[in-house]
Amino acid sequence: MYCTRKIAEHIEWVGGNDRRLALFENLFPIPRGVAYNAYLILDEKTALLDTVDSSIARQFFENITHGLQGRPLDYLIVNHMEPDHCANIEELMLRYPDMKIVGNLKTIQLIQQFYGVDLDGRTLIVKENDELPLGRHTLQFVLAPMVHWPEVMMTYEKTEKILFSADAFGSFGALNGAIFNDELNFERDWLADSRRYYSNIVGKYGPQVQAALKKAATLDIRMLCPLHGPIWRTDLSYLLGKYDLWSRYEPEDQAVAIFYGSMYGDTENAVNVLAASLADAGIRDISVYDVSSTHVSQLVSESFRCSHLVFAAPTYNNGLYPAMETALLDMKALNLQNRTVGIIENGSWAPQAGNVMRSILSEMKNMRVLENGVTVKSSVKDEQIPALMSLRDEIVKTMQQA
Repeated sequence: MYCTRKIAEHIEWVGGNDRRLALFENLFPIPRGVAYNAYLILDEKTALLDTVDSSIARQFFENITHGLQGRPLDYLIVNHMEPDHCANIEELMLRYPDMKIVGNLKTIQLIQQFYGVDLDGRTLIVKENDELPLGRHTLQFVLAPMVHWPEVMMTYEKTEKILFSADAFGSFGALNGAIFNDELNFERDWLADSRRYYSNIVGKYGPQVQAALKKAATLDIRMLCPLHGPIWRTDLSYLLGKYDLWSRYEPEDQAVAIFYGSMYGDTENAVNVLAASLADAGIRDISVYDVSSTHVSQLVSESFRCSHLVFAAPTYNNGLYPAMETALLDMKALNLQNRTVGIIENGSWAPQAGNVMRSILSEMKNMRVLENGVTVKSSVKDEQIPALMSLRDEIVKTMQQA
């Protein structure tokens, strides 16, 4: 049975949801599932903007069949060639033999790499700002390379002033009937998943996102239609502001996130002392994460949110506790920068964790490592308390200065 929603007079959402998938890209936990958005424009010519993952192909084709009401499909616009959005291209070509595939040169190359289909006479190759008239509606193509694949483009519908934004402005999470941002409590229920999606999927490509934002600023946008998550038809400046911060690697909140690894609880004890003393000093946004039991995508997301980060870990095999090393290397790979950082190390005979953490941080841009590091030898003793308090004072001071 079809399940569609109208987003404008002659434009329908024809996507669907997967609540069974446990890991997005077989990496990122998605306990709330994920939405795959696709959009159908009905005019003198018909156009479908992107497809969906193969897991919901049946729902997708029922939606398309209902939307077209027996009409042919003239164009498939391919904004992004990642398989969760392009899995049904070959099937669409078989069902609609007169359909033309619209994309840029890199799009066509990737279609051949994935599917090896015969595209002779089936493609329309577009460049920056090319237009495709459908009748009352006109599509304008805006290239957005490396947000987050090289072929990515966005499509602007000039009549309704809608930007179909590919993976930009998306989120983890299935849509529960409500598909528009003003039908749900975004800040309460969606912001964390949107931040986790951005930081882990797109986070490495901040400069490219900034370039895309500059292009978007030249358009009169009434609605943002991403390929995952809610459609934005109100308060667009809120979401655009988040993307501007995240893509400039500026902290979203003046907050402290403490990431720790602890084998027997002693490093965790040092973290608890620091967290309590920060709260006593008036810091009101403190988060504490065990890197061994918290998925690294959540750690990355919090590192993008918070202005101040503390890394606390024991020495392990004369190096760094493995889960902490993984977290730091992921943050480095995703281009995290512009943070204030405190370090706590533990080591019973030859502490090395702090040196390894500092080495990784030194390879990241504009990471201010606070001078008052803390070294614990086996367990916290009275003599370590002054060092923990000095670290607290330095964190408080730098937050007040900010």
